[in-house]
Amino acid sequence: MMTATGIPDHYRAIEVELPVNAVLHLWLKAVTPEEPGAVSLYSVNGKFGEVQASNAEENSFRIYQVFGGGTVTLAYDMAVTSLSVAYWFTPSDVLETGITVIHTNQSNEPPDLPYGYHFRPPFGWMNDPNGFGRFGGRPHLFYQHYSHGRIWNNMHWGHAVSSDYLRWRHLPVFLFPSEELTVRPDKRGGAFSGSAIARTDGPGIRVFFTEKIAERMPEQEIQLTATSTDLFSAGAAEVFLPRRPDGEGLTFDFRDPYVFRGPDGLWKMLLGSQSGTGGVVLLYQTEDNTAAAGWAYVGKLYTETRYQTSALECPCLLPMDGDYRDPATRWALIYGLMNGEDKETGRHNLTMIDIGWFDGRSFAKSFGRELDFGTDNYAFQAFVDGNTPVGIGWLGNWADTGPTVDFPSAMTLPRTLVLEGDTLLTPPIGAAESLRARMLDRTRLASGQLIELPNGAAEITFELSEAGGAFRLEFDHPDIRLAVAQHEEGLEILYGYLDRPEEPPGPRYLAKAAGARRLRVFLDYGSLEVFADGGRVAGTKRIAGFEPVRAARLVAEPGVVVNATVWSLRL
Repeated sequence: MMTATGIPDHYRAIEVELPVNAVLHLWLKAVTPEEPGAVSLYSVNGKFGEVQASNAEENSFRIYQVFGGGTVTLAYDMAVTSLSVAYWFTPSDVLETGITVIHTNQSNEPPDLPYGYHFRPPFGWMNDPNGFGRFGGRPHLFYQHYSHGRIWNNMHWGHAVSSDYLRWRHLPVFLFPSEELTVRPDKRGGAFSGSAIARTDGPGIRVFFTEKIAERMPEQEIQLTATSTDLFSAGAAEVFLPRRPDGEGLTFDFRDPYVFRGPDGLWKMLLGSQSGTGGVVLLYQTEDNTAAAGWAYVGKLYTETRYQTSALECPCLLPMDGDYRDPATRWALIYGLMNGEDKETGRHNLTMIDIGWFDGRSFAKSFGRELDFGTDNYAFQAFVDGNTPVGIGWLGNWADTGPTVDFPSAMTLPRTLVLEGDTLLTPPIGAAESLRARMLDRTRLASGQLIELPNGAAEITFELSEAGGAFRLEFDHPDIRLAVAQHEEGLEILYGYLDRPEEPPGPRYLAKAAGARRLRVFLDYGSLEVFADGGRVAGTKRIAGFEPVRAARLVAEPGVVVNATVWSLRL
């Protein structure tokens, strides 16, 4: 039997209202190799289009433009076709309106987190931020992405745009793996991390990224570039750096291009790698003002030998307290310690930030520290927005996730980076105060009472009578032992599983001798972020699962807590 529009009764039907000139993006696959999968498009006048895919191992990407608009039904036979993702947008206003998702499935659908305020993908997996910058007057965020499950796989670039770094509109998937990597979900590689700059030879942006193919010899990782004139779709990618530099004893690790202007006016590029002496940051430059070609190796900018680090990942370098052309300007070098371990605390994969001077060819370090003592702020990428350095990190860590672990992907709160003399501050972006929906308490938390958090999305601020004052901020969570405490050793995030008391203790998320006086704590589904003294100390911890924190209690000796305020948050 068929419906009045001709759709067979046994087909699954998804009805959607489309404007004129809507573009559909669909990913589908065949259920078996014997028969192609197909999604048909119907209007009130019957069937008018169809997309097909013969691959039964991995979803194939298809595009269909619906010129007339109106009520459109996507229909397919579930016995022969699997549909993973479908969304639509109109190219003329997609930057203002974003995409509209009309279909996901159980394996890739986003969690239902109505009060969540951290950036999450509209479907699938997400890790490193990429191409973070302001283009066309708006902040843009690209990110490592796999559409068809909440588990890491062959990499794409997802994409979103914002006006305030907090409220994001999802845009079409921006970069795709090469064709040979889209045949099966075998985790062999894809479009890995990179950066973006505004084009100098026309409108739009130029992006730089690493393409990885695991078994490719002699180079698993090479560097590609592509341009976009419309800020939402990328043109064909071209190889601009096909091999590692000779004679440096580098491993196969050769990735994460970060492109920026140096003090001599030339385009510079950092890449992360590893040599026999430790993890390294490599420096390249080009005299090509478009940054499309002519890249020449300058040398090793930085070598890291601490913590048994393998490769350095996701390096970035940006001016902190002046114009990039001024020799007196101090710069921040940020990098992730892949596979590194702090033996004293048991923490893995720290992200570091060093402050010093960059003359275009070398970096002279003045001082440095951990960017985040909690470790779940990885692959941090930053740029200078006007005069303000702004950065964001992946709210995760490869020490407790991996290609087979399904967990709630999110980004950290965006942060500004500020130098006050020789003190580095990384507070949350100022717009974070706009998240405050309702004040929950101004007196009871400070007196030691239990404060219920109605939706788990909350900000807690409090001040101590003196720097280093002892306290314990305890949280009620159904699965996790969770607290923030200050004691004689420093400021610490305490974390463990309620149902696993027999397990040995995990890493200590400790900022030694922090001596904090003013605290600001952000809670969300799956995360805790702590900022002390305006961001002089910051710690981020992913909380396993999606359950919210239900309540908080602040324990301290009389007179230690001067004041405390609790806010419920909402986008």
